[in-house]
Amino acid sequence: MLDSLFYSTTEETITFAALAAGVGAALVIGLLISLVYIATHKEEGYSGSFVITLIMLPAIVSVIILLIGSNVARAFSLAGAFSLIRYRSAPGDPKDIAYVFFAMAVGLACGMGFIPYAAAFAGIICVVMFLLHFTHFGKSKTSRMQLTVTLPENVNYQGLFDDVFSKYTTSWKMKKVRTTDFGTLFDVVYSLEWKEGSDQKAFIDELRCRNGNLNVTLAIRENDERFSVAQM
Repeated sequence: MLDSLFYSTTEETITFAALAAGVGAALVIGLLISLVYIATHKEEGYSGSFVITLIMLPAIVSVIILLIGSNVARAFSLAGAFSLIRYRSAPGDPKDIAYVFFAMAVGLACGMGFIPYAAAFAGIICVVMFLLHFTHFGKSKTSRMQLTVTLPENVNYQGLFDDVFSKYTTSWKMKKVRTTDFGTLFDVVYSLEWKEGSDQKAFIDELRCRNGNLNVTLAIRENDERFSVAQM
């Protein structure tokens, strides 16, 4: 009786049992994925909305797969409908993108009825994520930084800080120079590889002694998009 409510206009059916099993399994596995994401991102922080997305995305994808079934025309129709939607967001951590594809793959498997395989796949990937996180695999031993130093126009900036950089960093490179305040000041931008254990306060103090106590901005690059800034 209940299954009769799931007839489509093309006289095809989606059984209630298949819908409940697919969506239910996708939600449970999505919750597991979100918990793993939270556990592996406690130190660097995370967005609550992204966590909710990881829960909902597998269920949404599984419903889409159930609706498409084996109907090619319906697949093209849904693709056309979704192509009208434009999603805009700031670029995120590449690891977050991997979690999105992870959630989508689980949703696809659940929608196609391969729930045991979806659960096994999710379990394996979650274990791998934990291992990579707790072993700090691929984590750089040095911190990438961006330094901006303001200098008076009468100071030659070429090689001015080389001895300071060699003391506190493993490598450095001048990236950009621009004039400010109608040409009376220079803003010199450097890319640095920070030496582990070096004192940032002492580093900035030595720079200030050479630039006449003008602005010094040190941006600590934790990943491709996140910065914490020290300015003096």
